[in-house]
Amino acid sequence: MDLFDQQAGKPPKGPLASRMRPAALNEIRGQEHIIGEGRLLRRAVEADRLSAMIFHGPPGTGKTTMARVIANTTSAAFVQLNAVTAGVKDIKDVTSAAKDRLKFDERQTVLFIDEIHRFNKSQQDALLPHVEDGTVILIGATTENPMFEVNDALLSRSRLFRLERLSDEAVKQVLDEALTDKERGFGAYDITIEEEAMEHLIQTAQGDARTALNALELAVLTTNPDDQGVIVINLEAAEESIQKRTVQYDKKGDNHYDTVSAFIKSIRGSDPDATLYWLAKMIYAGEDPRFIARRLYVHAAEDIGLADPNALLIAEAAFQAVEFIGMPEARIPLAEAALYLATAPKSNAVIKGIDDALKAVEKEKTGEVPVHLRDAHYKGASRLGHGEGYLYPHHYEHHYVVQQYLPDHMKKRRFYTPSINGYEKTVQKRLDYFDSRRNS
Repeated sequence: MDLFDQQAGKPPKGPLASRMRPAALNEIRGQEHIIGEGRLLRRAVEADRLSAMIFHGPPGTGKTTMARVIANTTSAAFVQLNAVTAGVKDIKDVTSAAKDRLKFDERQTVLFIDEIHRFNKSQQDALLPHVEDGTVILIGATTENPMFEVNDALLSRSRLFRLERLSDEAVKQVLDEALTDKERGFGAYDITIEEEAMEHLIQTAQGDARTALNALELAVLTTNPDDQGVIVINLEAAEESIQKRTVQYDKKGDNHYDTVSAFIKSIRGSDPDATLYWLAKMIYAGEDPRFIARRLYVHAAEDIGLADPNALLIAEAAFQAVEFIGMPEARIPLAEAALYLATAPKSNAVIKGIDDALKAVEKEKTGEVPVHLRDAHYKGASRLGHGEGYLYPHHYEHHYVVQQYLPDHMKKRRFYTPSINGYEKTVQKRLDYFDSRRNS
């Protein structure tokens, strides 16, 4: 005898996450920043003044739900396409029907396209004129950054709305509503969920309401009632229902770039704990360790430079370790290198210096090498006077002699200015000595 044989009435049909899908704006949880009272999107929906929009954000944050609620709240018809399976013909069919609906029924059509980032250029181009002339009101949904995946013409005609992961409080609210709702949820059944079990579901769902509801449903349906007919969801049942946290991390997607960005910014900000956290997240999600090592290599030169010349060597050693020993052992030299860079003195004087020099070269009209610096060794060069007047620094005290090395039109330019951090303090002292010799 199963759960529902022991309870009065028959269970609602369909998965819990589908049954609990919000049907009105005030039922949407966790997105108050875009749908709360007085917000632009809510005002537009309530006034039935919709325009093209794109929802982007992580899975389980309610992008599809938001589109359905918006369409149901207005007088518009709702049509849904999935960019994975839809083609140009589907777009033509939908827009043709939308034109008829607008002409004969004076009713607009909301066209919801899930995973809109998967539309290729020709599909997006086929959609564009119908969005421009108001035949359809486009609502696109994507887990990717639309700035990278949607063409500029479509973007310029759409308003972007970022949906955030639900807070722990919002996820708990969703679960509580599922437990108490007698028509759509489990409100008709006697269920007790222990505090530790609830906390596990919330934490492991990572702000994904759908994941949390699916786990709750599995826990309820696989737990037999006790002698009093109460279904008690304990920590063990919760852990079995949602065993392992899935790290939202697509190597070609938004989460990938955001995580890498957080990793590098944590190193640049000299925060070793955050550095290890983001490194661990990348490793746990299966990021290519060679990619991580390459980023360390770049960062060592870009943000540390001569403040600690060893940083580049440490990064190189980590890269070699990844190639030589592989994972999982390579996590250790990667962590060591990341920590070294995070705790090293910082300077971007190298990158500023080379970029300033490149700009100067780009703008200059002439850049001939001074005669005394030219190569005098190749055949006939010495007879042309090449190298004449060159002073060999090692013949002089401190292996330095005052001499012009830049072209005449650049001779007073300075591209490299050391910071006051780390080894660059020493570099600055040496340059100060050279300057004093030049000015004496």
